[in-house]
Amino acid sequence: MADQTLIDLANQLAEECLAVQRETGQERLFMEVAAVLGASSQTMEEAFVTAIRTRMAAQQGRDFLRKTLDAHRARPS
Repeated sequence: MADQTLIDLANQLAEECLAVQRETGQERLFMEVAAVLGASSQTMEEAFVTAIRTRMAAQQGRDFLRKTLDAHRARPS
């Protein structure tokens, strides 16, 4: 199991990276950050990539639910 400090750092960096991605439109920026991390710490790279992927997956799930609800509401009664 990973150290809690490592998890906290990876989570914080993931949030920051996603914010920069949204602002810049660089959808794969997280891969570049992961490569930088991996050059010095494979453990940090893995924790960061996990944090990014779980957040991206959760967002995809929210987007799917929103679209499903929008389609349902758009149907005539």
